Amino acid sequence: MGENSLLNKERPPVFCPGCAHERVLKTLDRTLVSMGLAGHQIAMVSDIGCSGLFDTFFNTHALHGVHGRVLTYAAGLKLCRPDLTVVATMGDGGLGIGGAHLLAACRRNLDMTLLVLNNFNFGMTGGQCSATSPPDAVLSSGFLNRVERPLDLYRVAAAAGAPFVARCSAYQADLPAVMEAAIRYKGFAIVEIQGICPGRYTKRNKLTPEMIEANVRASGAVNGEIAGNAREEYGSAYRRQCAGLQPVSRPRKIEARFTPPARQRQAAAILGAAGQGIVTAGEVLALACLSGGLHVTQKNDYNITVLRGPSVTDINISPEPIDYTGTSQPKIIVALAAEGVERRRAMLAAAGPEALVLAAAGVALPDTRARVVTVDFKKAGIRRQDWALASLAWLAQQNIVITPGMLEAGLAERFKAPVVSSLKAMMEKVVE
Repeated sequence: MGENSLLNKERPPVFCPGCAHERVLKTLDRTLVSMGLAGHQIAMVSDIGCSGLFDTFFNTHALHGVHGRVLTYAAGLKLCRPDLTVVATMGDGGLGIGGAHLLAACRRNLDMTLLVLNNFNFGMTGGQCSATSPPDAVLSSGFLNRVERPLDLYRVAAAAGAPFVARCSAYQADLPAVMEAAIRYKGFAIVEIQGICPGRYTKRNKLTPEMIEANVRASGAVNGEIAGNAREEYGSAYRRQCAGLQPVSRPRKIEARFTPPARQRQAAAILGAAGQGIVTAGEVLALACLSGGLHVTQKNDYNITVLRGPSVTDINISPEPIDYTGTSQPKIIVALAAEGVERRRAMLAAAGPEALVLAAAGVALPDTRARVVTVDFKKAGIRRQDWALASLAWLAQQNIVITPGMLEAGLAERFKAPVVSSLKAMMEKVVE
């Protein structure tokens, strides 16, 4: 491995004697060198299996990941570093495991090359059947390959939109030319390279280089660009589309304009039902606290059927940055509906005398040692969907967590001026 090689001198290739992977490895090395590429210009990406050793054998940028996921890493690298020549390798095992990623890569058309080293079995793990195993092969997984149809990678890739697809034998003379054409292609290029696995497959099945070349010829695959699939490369199209967009505006900074009632770590929970604006009220409370120079997190809990069931929001408030969004035992609990109360029954039961529970009239609570204050929102003429915001008015009037000025600032950040005016009129009812 002299100067005209990108292979890692400190990690020479180790494959079983006669393994096709070594031929592919050395062919790829000669191809990259003949293209004039240096190690710093190339990223070799692989996953698990014998083909997953490729990244360690090359003196290039490299990334090694979990089985079947090689194309996700390769795509991330290419999007982040479009200047790199990205070459991904996977076996027929990874092909089956990561089939969805393959289809996405064919559709997306990023400028990268995938070499699929197909030896028709899981060679590294014992010779089990893979997605490409022939139905008549004898494998360690028993009869499984006899009840499945092998995947035809060439046809699948072409149907999924890959613009360049090739099917080759590891032993054909023009393999370097096919590799170079794939690597130079400005788009997603797949080269399926069929070869022999002497450690597993050919111990039980007769397969020779001549048989592989005959099978490749018989498949009728035409190596190169697929008619109808050629299109603009994804990264180029993405950057072109982005260039015409307006820059995303930064979030508006909320100035600390008020002095909060307390500058200590505390938490609040609003327990209600779908349709009561629980999450919105939590957001207003968080914005109000930000106007007091406090750090805030909000965590919401509701059913995927968002139009019914419980709705709960947890708010952490602190003068210092907050690392964890959970709230084990908040000191302020607003209980507005049976659904939310049932969802956090254990929390209410565990609340101590230092906690305050602000409950809507008619909402049953479990036995609790907390101080309970009941407000009849309905009697005050406040609609059920406004109870959560009305409860914030009660807290602000009592200087609990927020002040009236902080609440008004939170409302102004969340709603437009006409809505703020109507909400303030509604909140005055609960204060009265």
